[in-house]
Amino acid sequence: MDPARLWLGLLLPVVAALDFRYHHQEGMEAFLKSVAQNYSSITHLHSIGKSVRGRNLWVLVVGQTPKEHRVGIPEFKYVANMHGDETVGRELLLHLIDYLVSSYRKDPEITHLIDSTRIHIMPSMNPDGFEAVQKPDCYYSNGRENYNNYDLNRNFPDAFENNNVTKQPETLAIMEWLKTETFVLSANLHGGALVASYPFDNGVQATGTLLSRSLTPDDDVFQHLAYTYASRNPNMTKGDQCKNKRNFPNGIINGYSWYPLQGGMQDYNYIWAQCFEITLELSCCKYPREEKLPLFWNDNKASLIEYIKQVHLGVKGQVFDQSGAPLPNVIVEVQDRKHICPFRTNKLGEYYLLLLPGSYVINVTVPGHDSYLTKLTIPGKSQPFSALKKDFHLPLRWQPDSISVSNPSCPMIPLYKFMPSHSAATKPSLCVFFMTLLYVFFK
Repeated sequence: MDPARLWLGLLLPVVAALDFRYHHQEGMEAFLKSVAQNYSSITHLHSIGKSVRGRNLWVLVVGQTPKEHRVGIPEFKYVANMHGDETVGRELLLHLIDYLVSSYRKDPEITHLIDSTRIHIMPSMNPDGFEAVQKPDCYYSNGRENYNNYDLNRNFPDAFENNNVTKQPETLAIMEWLKTETFVLSANLHGGALVASYPFDNGVQATGTLLSRSLTPDDDVFQHLAYTYASRNPNMTKGDQCKNKRNFPNGIINGYSWYPLQGGMQDYNYIWAQCFEITLELSCCKYPREEKLPLFWNDNKASLIEYIKQVHLGVKGQVFDQSGAPLPNVIVEVQDRKHICPFRTNKLGEYYLLLLPGSYVINVTVPGHDSYLTKLTIPGKSQPFSALKKDFHLPLRWQPDSISVSNPSCPMIPLYKFMPSHSAATKPSLCVFFMTLLYVFFK
């Protein structure tokens, strides 16, 4: 690293070390505000909404440009404390924040990670539930649900069956947040087991439920992501550390194979927000004693960092028209892994595809135009902290009315009910046709 940058690191402010105890809302807010004030050049603190009882849903962004997205810089997020009585993840994310900002310009790896990634950290999605716990318990406490007694991890739209529960303020805040950022990779942190679980959580025959599983078109990537986290956690990777729990080979499992779940957040992220999300169960006991928190940090620190790095897998780039203008709402997918809700470019024409090393055919489809196919190879050893960059320059001229950008997302209905087989979604023109009909019908 440049000696000048190391010297600059010595000039950064120092915040008092975060202690290992449970931080209630007031203490958590004080810590987050202190970090945002003392590391204002690389952090941005904001609330994405309010809980039922009016508590802020805080998000701290860490990055070189924390207040705004920058082209080519992928967006990553961690969310914890969705169930108010599952507390380890909440504290781990506070310590992760402390570690990231205090290591910047001092640790080359962390500095490079922050400079190349925009990291969003939400320590508590359910602050009301956390504050409601009167008697901490390893298995169940009255703070699991939000203040209206809704399980937030059963509260999202579902792609496989109707989920008609009333959407809660915390859920709606997450859904709106996902519309404002181009999130690429995420994890939500839970407790009560020791495993990394990956989508789908729900399913139909077309996704493999007859075989007691439900797989996404990106199953190879999801298994890699889950294993990346579990393999660096010395207890999770053993797969059998919780008493009276099933064995999880290598510390990972397909969500549906574990138990079917309707209205879960990780499926919603993947299908409607183009964001790969897994669920991390971090402790056998949901609300362990405070003195065990340092052990959990030691077990998870390397995993938390290594998982963030995976946002740089695969290929990224922009799609332009013949004049060099970026094209929004263009479908960009691998030819043989089409999604039920097609992955599209954002308003800046950007796309991000998480892929493992190998050869692929990329299908670029502008609505109303022919598809463009391009072969590319993801190298086994790519540039650190950067996906392969591939821009597309298409021989057409964009007119504001020629490519709809007003509402490009798919309708929030059980999309798989309208697909007789998963193969139907592998044909881009047919998939676009179905999505158009569904949107018109359910608009």
